[in-house]
Amino acid sequence: MDLKMLIILVLCSVTAFILGFVFRKLKAEKAISSAEEEAEKIILNAQELAETRKKEVVLEGKEEVHKFRNETEKELSERRKDLQRQERRVLQKEENLDKKVESLETRESSLEKKSKEISDKYEEVEILKKNQFDMLEKISGFSVTQAKNFLMESLQDELTHEKALKITMFEQQLREDCEKKAQDILSIALQRCASDHISEAVISVVPLPNDDMKGRIIGREGRNIRSIENLTGVDLIIDDTPETITLSAFDPVRREVARVALERLIADGRIHPAKIEEMVDKARKDVEKEIKEEGQRALIEVGVNGVHSEIIRLLGKLKYRTSYGQNVLNHSIEVANLCGIIASELGLDSSLAKRIGLLHDIGKALDHEVEGSHIELGVNVAKKYKENEDVIHAIHSHHGDIEPKTPYAFILQAADTASAARPGARRENLENYIKRLEKLENLVSSFGGVRGCYAIQAGREVRVMIKPELVNDEHMIPLARSICKKIESELDYPGQIKVNIIRESRAVDFAK
Repeated sequence: MDLKMLIILVLCSVTAFILGFVFRKLKAEKAISSAEEEAEKIILNAQELAETRKKEVVLEGKEEVHKFRNETEKELSERRKDLQRQERRVLQKEENLDKKVESLETRESSLEKKSKEISDKYEEVEILKKNQFDMLEKISGFSVTQAKNFLMESLQDELTHEKALKITMFEQQLREDCEKKAQDILSIALQRCASDHISEAVISVVPLPNDDMKGRIIGREGRNIRSIENLTGVDLIIDDTPETITLSAFDPVRREVARVALERLIADGRIHPAKIEEMVDKARKDVEKEIKEEGQRALIEVGVNGVHSEIIRLLGKLKYRTSYGQNVLNHSIEVANLCGIIASELGLDSSLAKRIGLLHDIGKALDHEVEGSHIELGVNVAKKYKENEDVIHAIHSHHGDIEPKTPYAFILQAADTASAARPGARRENLENYIKRLEKLENLVSSFGGVRGCYAIQAGREVRVMIKPELVNDEHMIPLARSICKKIESELDYPGQIKVNIIRESRAVDFAK
């Protein structure tokens, strides 16, 4: 029983498995057939869509081709029209050129005819002219050369007179305009830069508390005075002048060191060689410090910056330099201020003008140390410390060593002259003054027709007496101009010199 049941169960299981397998297979086949039908439908739809899209793309392509063809035909039509217009224009130009060529040929032939006619007439005129000259020579009794000379002499006199009148008129007008402008600018500059210092006396005098101090300064057997002179390079002059000692030295800086050291020795009271050496060293350091401070003060007072430290030291040394009694540092500051004011009035850079004015005499700080004029030394210093080209040129030209070419160079000349020539600014040696006047008179006397000349107003005017029988009124103005040019080229002078020519005609008779 158990075996049968087992077999039955196995058979049932196998049957169920087989039925299940068959059922699943049928179901799968049905699903596959359904999927295949669906796929066929999708493929058919896709083919229909592709056909539709293909037709649309073909239609769009045909439309684009048609549109492009229309545009191309339109563009070709426009180009064809442009070419036709250009062709017509070229043809028209060719026609115009042909007409012009024909016109030129006609005109050329006409000109040739006229030229031939003129040539014939010119020959006739030359013949008539020769006949007239022959007739004029017979009537006047002059040959052609004599007549030309006569006319040239007459024209020369007339031209001399006309030239004198024109020169007078233009010079007068130019002088009035220039003087008015220059007076306005200089009056403004001088008014705004009024200086209260005058010429300085280059004398170093040390006061003494009593005459007994002279003996202490001299020392035993003169050892103190020799020590001071050896250390400072200054000569001490001790004479009968009560309670004073005079210091004499070529170098004013050394003289200042000696003065400071001597005053401190007198105040201290201990005067012996060791103390003298100590005081001289301190005085030398103090004077060097004061030199730098004076250079800085000058820069601050003028308003100039960016200057090399060595140039600042040289500026300070100018405090101990004088020119004809005028302190060079004060003169440089005054010139700088004048340059700045004049440059402002002319619409130029006042800072650059002040810099030029302040540094124009920087070479005078080296005059006793290096060979050369203060112009050459100043130019070398400016180049060495890389100053502006305008500064170097103005320094080089401010005394006429080279021709000034920039406005700043002319401004420096005017300011330097104004500062040096104002009343009380400088002293002038009597011998040099007399020589300058004599040189001026001799130069003017060298001109022909001059009877005598006199330099007046300290050489600022020269009056020239001419011989009336040799120089007429028309030749006075050219003569004055020639004298002025020669004075400008051969003489050095401050300011300007007025040339006043006087021609006197006298008629003398006697009543009997």
